[in-house]
Amino acid sequence: MESQTLPYIALVLAIAFSVAVAMAILVLNRLLGPRRPSPVKGGPFECGSDPVDSPRRRVNVRFYAVAIFFVVFDIEAVFLFPWAVLYRELLVTPGFGILALVEIVVFLAILAIGLWYVWGKGALDWALDTPAARRDHG
Repeated sequence: MESQTLPYIALVLAIAFSVAVAMAILVLNRLLGPRRPSPVKGGPFECGSDPVDSPRRRVNVRFYAVAIFFVVFDIEAVFLFPWAVLYRELLVTPGFGILALVEIVVFLAILAIGLWYVWGKGALDWALDTPAARRDHG
């Protein structure tokens, strides 16, 4: 008879092995790797360019809005995948498959209305000189 803790032991061993390999790589790099410090290497790096502005300056609120929209629609995708995987099993139960389909259509409709509202308000317009961005969204 197989022990109930055997899967957990395998998991702990896999995690311990992964941590040991990562630590070994870091230690070997520190011991064997070349060290040639310079002001250029110690300076900030910004996509291959010299930094042109302070990192503490104010950021346009549109960046935050787009980040929130991304999270909302990413969560939508996260909810759609399990639903799509289980939908065939939901069709087996009479009436439940249609209910599941209606529920996901309502879910997608609410998100589509939200996207339509945000788009209509101009929150996704990035060009500041376009007529859509200049009009009053009040």
